[in-house]
Amino acid sequence: MKSKRETAEQLEQAHSGRAPFSQDPHAVREPKENNLEMAIGHEVRAYRKKLGITVTDLAAATGISLGMLSKIENGNISPSLTTLQSLSRALGVPLTAFFRRFEEPRNAVFVKAGQGIELERRGTRAGHQYNLLGHIDNNTSGVIVEPYLITLTTDSDIFPTFQHEGMEFLYMLEGEVVYRHGDQLFQMQPGDSLFFDADAPHGPEELVKLPSKYLSIISYPQQSSKS
Repeated sequence: MKSKRETAEQLEQAHSGRAPFSQDPHAVREPKENNLEMAIGHEVRAYRKKLGITVTDLAAATGISLGMLSKIENGNISPSLTTLQSLSRALGVPLTAFFRRFEEPRNAVFVKAGQGIELERRGTRAGHQYNLLGHIDNNTSGVIVEPYLITLTTDSDIFPTFQHEGMEFLYMLEGEVVYRHGDQLFQMQPGDSLFFDADAPHGPEELVKLPSKYLSIISYPQQSSKS
């Protein structure tokens, strides 16, 4: 099992030489009415790349200048209806397709304490209680995230056999377990966390102090299906 010092050193090495995270978690976007141009530009670029054509190709097909197309794709200009119709014909999509991202609802799920959906996740063994704390399908991020509250009791089986695509984050809330990821063991106590590639076999190896509770947050690509 890794010591706290080894874990800290591993984190330091992982981030050494790397630029800080590029996304500002405190940033806010402009009001929605000012984001229409950005939404249109995003869709124009996405459909163009899907066809595998360059901005020059699209300019030739529509008669729109390169400079104008660049401004449209970057959301710096509000294109006229005539321009959008030209883009629609050249890209082979309906005019309304350019507004899809702007009009999509942004959903949120609120779950009161104790009201998570109790379920049996595929591969679950006896005594492993899973409470799904929220799920948003068809979201704009392209990623599916499944947050679970997992409770282990004296009736729980020990089985380091979970293996699925995506990434997983664990945060220990109560009790103590030895958790396996691949050929590594981690002794998890309240406040400890573990973030890993879920394609390796993983699961609780030893139930040290029960009952144990931890958050499990699994993320994987929206378009693919989980094994």
